[in-house]
Amino acid sequence: MNPSAEFDVIVHGASGFTGRLVAEHFAKHHPETKWAMSGRNADKLAAVRDEIGAQTGADMADMPLIVADADDPASLRAMVQRTKAVLTTVGPYQLYGSDLVAACAEAGTDYLDLCGEPAWMRQMIDAHEATAKASGARIVFSCGFDSIPFELGVWFLQQEAIRRFGGPVARVKGRVRRMQGAFSGGTAASLKATMAAAARDPSVIELLKNPFSLTPGFAGPKQPHGAAVAFDEDLGAWTAPFVMAAINTRNVHRSNWLMGQPYGEGFVYDEMMLTGPGEQGEAVAKAITAANASMGAEGGPKPGEGPSKAEREAGFYDVLFVGLTQDGHHVRASVAGDKDPGYGSTSKMIAETALCLIQQSPEVAGGIWTPGAAMQGKLVERLREKAGLKFAVE
Repeated sequence: MNPSAEFDVIVHGASGFTGRLVAEHFAKHHPETKWAMSGRNADKLAAVRDEIGAQTGADMADMPLIVADADDPASLRAMVQRTKAVLTTVGPYQLYGSDLVAACAEAGTDYLDLCGEPAWMRQMIDAHEATAKASGARIVFSCGFDSIPFELGVWFLQQEAIRRFGGPVARVKGRVRRMQGAFSGGTAASLKATMAAAARDPSVIELLKNPFSLTPGFAGPKQPHGAAVAFDEDLGAWTAPFVMAAINTRNVHRSNWLMGQPYGEGFVYDEMMLTGPGEQGEAVAKAITAANASMGAEGGPKPGEGPSKAEREAGFYDVLFVGLTQDGHHVRASVAGDKDPGYGSTSKMIAETALCLIQQSPEVAGGIWTPGAAMQGKLVERLREKAGLKFAVE
């Protein structure tokens, strides 16, 4: 982090759909923060500034607007020199994020994104971890619905397991109980870009299949594949594959690894959607599985598009975590969000994670982090207070 920087945070991609929501959150809830908006087009940035009423001085004309483009690495390098942290919503990150990560790692500037692209994340870890450690840059991937509720949900559950049993549990199930809200156009675009990358390079397929693809040099035990409808005996209900599990499970294992394996080297974790008991539960699980298969197809939201404010406000999610001990005991916790996952909740999460990192976490060393491993309980409390998340023991 650059302590003498002009800005605390630059919101990069502020004229895009999600970037605009992040900028709106800063404008409404953090007027004291020294922040700026950046993107490819100054006119579009100015339009967003005027629409959301963003200002840092006496009038909106004082709001700093920075033109920076993924196709112009020099503009990215100039941008990151001016701020403590860059918060970027410009994805797919494998198409538009690599030079920005490199610039932040080199300059010692903190970086946060909404990435759900594990193969690209591993490429960035291999390429830039040593540089970030040397410069002091904290590179933090996956600061939205991918994967904060899940990796912090596991962390929160493990704290209760330690309190209750004297140690962590080696088996945790993540089960999405209720969720309303569309996945973002950016998520669909990232999926398409990942599939295209896999078609070009078979090594990408191996990374995508490996549950420990984000823990270089460490491979834990066999993990549940989570790819088919199944009846969960522990919960007495049917489950369907959860489309975000492929990134969330990797981030949970990386968090465990970054923290020094507090959950144990034999830790097993999976995620599914809980659909209920009986024939109806099975039918719903099969319907969800069929819908997952069409994700990324034409006709969904495009990057830059998304639901209305009313739809975002009506959204929510509720995720159950169940920890199982070897002697048959269990512990349960949940994480819930008060807005739709892909936009309303995500925009609040990444904004508050950025502020938690730069304002409350000076002790976090340079390197490539998950939010949970870097900030742990401090981030739980901040998200409770400022981002509408609920963490509860059940």
